[in-house]
Amino acid sequence: MHQNAQHPHFFGYGSLVNRATHDHDGGQIITVRGWRRLWARAPGRDVAFLTVRPDPDGQITGLAAPVAAGDWTALDLREAAYTRNPVPASDILQGPTLDDLAIYAVPQADLGPASKDAPVLLSYIDVVFQGYLRETGPKGLAEFIRSTDHWDAPIKNDRAAPIYPRAQTITAAERDLIDASLRDLGAAVF
Repeated sequence: MHQNAQHPHFFGYGSLVNRATHDHDGGQIITVRGWRRLWARAPGRDVAFLTVRPDPDGQITGLAAPVAAGDWTALDLREAAYTRNPVPASDILQGPTLDDLAIYAVPQADLGPASKDAPVLLSYIDVVFQGYLRETGPKGLAEFIRSTDHWDAPIKNDRAAPIYPRAQTITAAERDLIDASLRDLGAAVF
């Protein structure tokens, strides 16, 4: 299916997959090639987040959704540490052809590792896992985990008082699955 070029779309591969974190209507799950997800720190951020890096052999699944009124302002502000990069329609492996698709990525020169002083927030992981579970089910979540690097990053358990500004309430079943997944990965939660 071919989508009109007058309607730009963003490609969300982390928290943007969770529709409860934004007000962009519509969209669907697609797979793009040429990228790989990783946990990293960006300049000016006190915590680590997901970003992507170019990877000729990589492919990731995420949510492609129309940018409200074609106005990138709100998304650019939300993703201030990232740059917006075009995704050629030829790089869409699964999903509709989108003429104006963009992915946000921290510039490679700006990437830093997560650390105890700049950890990944568990409330952020909860949002991402919840989004993938709702959109793609357990199989899609497993693919997300496999296509993401640096699971050895320190993870701060902030569930009791979430630091992540778009934290969501998760169900007991979601919590149990997230916690089991992190244990299986050998993740360091403190």
